[in-house]
Amino acid sequence: MKETGMLNGAIDSALSRQGHMDLMMVVDAGFPCPDHVELIDIALSEGVPTILTVLAELKKVHSVEKIVMAQETQDHNPTYFGKAAKAFGDNVELEVIAHTELKQRSHNVKTIIRTGDFTAWGNVMLVSGAGDRWQMEK
Repeated sequence: MKETGMLNGAIDSALSRQGHMDLMMVVDAGFPCPDHVELIDIALSEGVPTILTVLAELKKVHSVEKIVMAQETQDHNPTYFGKAAKAFGDNVELEVIAHTELKQRSHNVKTIIRTGDFTAWGNVMLVSGAGDRWQMEK
């Protein structure tokens, strides 16, 4: 029985299939998920779990080199935007795009994790990166 790391089997499996530059999204309860993209729906009720809670758990087991978020998030929910933008630390690149473009890019992600979050424009795209384990001579 697995007792450490990512306990959700579907999320754990999705993470193991992520390679460098692959995309994953953590989205709010109302995000229009494309039919052809793997959807892991962990929404339990309004606000449970939140996107920030899921990002905090993913940070423990997943390397991310860039976060992509909507300009509308920054405009309408600046406090949330700041927390989500820094969810994987200060050294992770941030790209801000229009929400319509974020929805278009969602067609290219491997997996979407849907939460019970009702934060407007709260959706976060993660670009998988190489963590600190990779060795370079120079």
